[in-house]
Order: sequence, then structure tokens, then C-alpha cells
Amino acid sequence: QVQLVESGGGLVQPGGSLRLSCAASGSIVSIDAAAWYRQSPGKERDLVAVITTGTTTNYADSVRGRFTIFRDNAKRTVYLQMNSLKPEDTAVYYCNADLITTVGIRNCWGQGTQVTVSS
Repeated sequence: QVQLVESGGGLVQPGGSLRLSCAASGSIVSIDAAAWYRQSPGKERDLVAVITTGTTTNYADSVRGRFTIFRDNAKRTVYLQMNSLKPEDTAVYYCNADLITTVGIRNCWGQGTQVTVSS
């Protein structure tokens, strides 16, 4: 069974930083493209950042310049570094990735991790 496990969420004051991790486990050969999404209560799940198989990245306008998505292929982990956090960044953050497994490519979602930005 393959899965994504997220960690790193929590409570932080405005202007603070957090780093989210998304680790792939199971019969994984590698992670292909990956992305972070977020969802606030009563709102749709929105794309925050995406990274390709290499290092090409793209960001939502609301986080560009503050958030950085990067990957460690050896650890099969994708990260989201979040700086200069704002209250409007409060949401459940989800990782999504195309996992290259021994039997093909599988798209997976993580379970979500809560990020709360508040004083």
C-alpha cells in the first residue's frame, strides 16, 4: 500500500514560519509531480504550490514570494516552507502527488495537516 503522510502543521503567530512535510511510503520508486493544496471551512480546496519531476515550481498569487515548495528525492519527501504567515493562510493543508510505484503511477492525497495563524 502506498500513502502520503503529512506533518509540520500547528499554531503560529502572524509573521511566523512553518515547514510542512509530505513523505511517501510503500512500494514507491519515486515521486513524480507533487502539489500542496489548502482548504478553509466552507471553501473549496485551492492549489497553493506545485513542483514537477525536476525543480520547476509554480505558486498561487496569494503565496508567491512567501511560500517555497521543494523536494528531497532521496527521502521521497516534498516540503512546503511557509514564511511571513498571515491569518488568511489558516487552513487544512493537503499534499497530492503522482507516485511512481512498482506497478504503475498512482495519484495519492495525504490526510491533511492543520495550519492556524493567529495571535
